[in-house]
Amino acid sequence: MPKNSKVTQREHSSEHVTESVADLLAHEEPVDYKRSVLNVTGETWDKQKDGDEELDAENRPAWNSKLQYILAQIGYSVGLGNVWRFPYLCQKNGGGAYLVPYLVLLIIIGLPLFFLELAVGQRIRRGSIGVWNYICPRLGGIGYASCLVCFFVGLYYNVIIGWSIFYFFKSFQYPLPWSECPIVKNGSGAVVETECERSSATTYFWYRETLDISNSISESGGLNWKMTLCLLVAWSLVGLAMIKGIQSSGKVMYFSSLFPYVVLVCFLVRGLLLRGAVDGIMHMFTPKLDKMLDPQVWREAATQVFFALGLGFGGVIAFSSYNKQDNNCHFDATLVSFINFFTSVLATLVVFAVLGFKANIMNEKCVVENAEKILGYLNTNVLSHDLIPPHVNFSHLTAKDYNEMYRVIMTVKEGHFKELGLDACLLEDELNKSVQGTGLAFIAFTEAMTHFPASPFWSVMFFLMLINLGLGSMIGTMSGITTPIIDTFKVRKEVFTVGSCIFAFVVGLIFVQRSGNYFVTMFDDYSATLPLTVVVILENVAVAWIYGTKKFMQELTEMLGFRPYQFYYYTWKYVSPICMAVLMTASIIQLGVSPPGYSAWIREEAAEKFLFYPTWAMAILISLIILASLPLPLVFILRQFHLVSDGSNALSVTYKKGRMMKDISNLEDNDETRFILSKVPSETPSPMPTHRSYLGPGSNSPMEMSSAPNGRYGSGYLLASTPE
Repeated sequence: MPKNSKVTQREHSSEHVTESVADLLAHEEPVDYKRSVLNVTGETWDKQKDGDEELDAENRPAWNSKLQYILAQIGYSVGLGNVWRFPYLCQKNGGGAYLVPYLVLLIIIGLPLFFLELAVGQRIRRGSIGVWNYICPRLGGIGYASCLVCFFVGLYYNVIIGWSIFYFFKSFQYPLPWSECPIVKNGSGAVVETECERSSATTYFWYRETLDISNSISESGGLNWKMTLCLLVAWSLVGLAMIKGIQSSGKVMYFSSLFPYVVLVCFLVRGLLLRGAVDGIMHMFTPKLDKMLDPQVWREAATQVFFALGLGFGGVIAFSSYNKQDNNCHFDATLVSFINFFTSVLATLVVFAVLGFKANIMNEKCVVENAEKILGYLNTNVLSHDLIPPHVNFSHLTAKDYNEMYRVIMTVKEGHFKELGLDACLLEDELNKSVQGTGLAFIAFTEAMTHFPASPFWSVMFFLMLINLGLGSMIGTMSGITTPIIDTFKVRKEVFTVGSCIFAFVVGLIFVQRSGNYFVTMFDDYSATLPLTVVVILENVAVAWIYGTKKFMQELTEMLGFRPYQFYYYTWKYVSPICMAVLMTASIIQLGVSPPGYSAWIREEAAEKFLFYPTWAMAILISLIILASLPLPLVFILRQFHLVSDGSNALSVTYKKGRMMKDISNLEDNDETRFILSKVPSETPSPMPTHRSYLGPGSNSPMEMSSAPNGRYGSGYLLASTPE
């Protein structure tokens, strides 16, 4: 110990000791007790290892600017689901009325849990594995489960980017290749491809030209070489963006996060100028208030909030771990959450402006086809000319005139009306045809764009937007794997990133065989929902109930410089865990009630058909859920029975750079003098299980009882426990 230290001076002084240990330590120069006689653990000091730890803490990569970090979080949270999932849910669950449960659940579940993940990542400055090992070692399986779920999601998510890449390159031609059905030679003549004629040009191009899909998941059909090449390009893009960590991915985010907004605004302006766009938007936002009482609507809103913010994946924690300690993560959480919400609303406006235009086109086509049927019936005297209103002009037939004529014929020919085969051709029916996911992006939207002036330009812009949305989310998802693995196992960043991308590409070949789309559906429906819900519940419980909400709030106050609202205290402790438990129960019930199956494209019928998964596919499905959840009980059991290290280095007492990593302040008051005067470890009093941590000069009391058994943070000197 330094000769001029206050402790040494007291040792050689005859004065009565009146100052507490905390008072003395508050003025001490930083000393590493692992190197001193106060090493109460008997742990050998490893100079090299200790130096590496200090260097790692000091040299952790950081964002170049706050803007770069915000764009990274936005790019991660705003993904394909905002464009093709939210509008579908909005239409299905009551239009404008759906925004109410979504916004409520965003505030009471999404924002608090998003803030929680940002805070723990920024405070501990580690990936998901390190964070949860630190907060509660027995729940360290949370980090490993997050990594597995990220891996499963990344496998199929990059396939969707591959599809977008294929459409992107196919868009550089006029007319667009999905605008018309192909002509095939049949002997001496040429006919339209039967499968295309019975469906539509865009549907045919998606299922036959792009996927070359088989009739069921059991028919592999071999690899689709075009999609295999696109998947390779997709993984190459991800690998290049990730290879230098945030130094490379941060720069990519400037484009991948901002470009989608440019495209969405351009599409909105163009869409509002299209005929029928207002019909789509009015249909979208006409509230069906009775839907708000449906529990299913609230369940789907909660699920969408949950996935929209990327909770539980580890990407949020990974990105925030590269922040400075004093960064205002509460502002970040609020900003990103509401930007995500407004992006979803903007995308919904764009989608329904375009779908309103498409509905008008399809409705006019329906009117023309049925008007020709009526003319045929008039010419063959099946229908009388007296049934046609005098003002109706067949050469300029409007939807209103057709509907009037349709009602008259239906009334007069009531007994034989079905035999005529006439359609109502209602615009409302076209608008009610809800589509989501790949059906929206690769069929409905592509069909609408074929009617745009300069359609190749809009197609290129749309699919480039999808690539960037997907790339931003993939960078966050892969960060949820690479950051914790690199932090925990100290592997080389470049080697691990390249190796993981190659491995993921090889495993992902299952998704680019002819039956690959059915595997994408399986992984999307079952690999993440239930495991991630359990992960987020345990994250919430670990912080709020095991670590302690009061202690966590206190540390946030020290870190941020202000005390977060009490709203967060109650949501973390009560509201969010209860809501998430209800969501998990509802998800389990939904899995039990809904038969596991998928929509297969039957070539001979040129139509979709719902099929149940075969036994072997059910085994894969169940294995996905079990495998993603397995680290949770496994790590708990291994650490509960001390079969492996708890990962928290609980026995090390290091005191460096002005902070102590563990708590040695749990001495009885009458032991303070003995602690100061003791010269050898054997004379040091044995610490008691209770914890008291020094809160700094501004606190009311120099010593305070900690509310959490494993407290690891504080200002000034961080103190921690050692076993008796």
